[in-house]
Amino acid sequence: MTTPENTPPRAPAKRPSPAREKLLDAATRLFYEEGIHSVGVDRIIEEAGVTRATLYKQFAGKENLVLAYLQGEDAAIRGLFDGALQATSDPQQLLELTIEGVAADVRERHTRGCPFINAAAEFPDGSGPVRGLIDEHRSWFRGVLEQVAAGAGLREPRDVAASLVLLRDAALVGGYLDGQDRAADAFARTARSIVAAHRP
Repeated sequence: MTTPENTPPRAPAKRPSPAREKLLDAATRLFYEEGIHSVGVDRIIEEAGVTRATLYKQFAGKENLVLAYLQGEDAAIRGLFDGALQATSDPQQLLELTIEGVAADVRERHTRGCPFINAAAEFPDGSGPVRGLIDEHRSWFRGVLEQVAAGAGLREPRDVAASLVLLRDAALVGGYLDGQDRAADAFARTARSIVAAHRP
């Protein structure tokens, strides 16, 4: 299980070229708003204002661009957890910040569902690189939640983590269908009830 303690250190990333940033920015917005398979490389090239040769030089093809998009989403979520870890050393406060952070993500950032669930629906081959990246992200996310629950002294932290992952999945989908505020509030309320039920 991957947690902040046993995640191997990543080498400092070199600053991406402006063309790569433009392509990734365009792909991230279009893939999330419209779906991956419905957006062709010509549309991304047009939105980014670069040439086809530039796209293939930077990513070698659409699949690598999809992977870079999901890696960016993964990095952003990891960054939110890093921010929470830096904000407090109190395990109870960290647990509450985690709940608040997920609710804020549902309400403010991922307003069209979970990018990983959306991508998984478009890539049914569980053995492919896209699904592999999704599985890695979800394993990390579940592991971090388990660590936070254990740190806060909750009973059965693995079960708590599994429940919170399922609840977040539902909140992200429900937020898109029923409204972000309603889903975010329901997530926070239900998450806190799960926490309360697992206190010693």
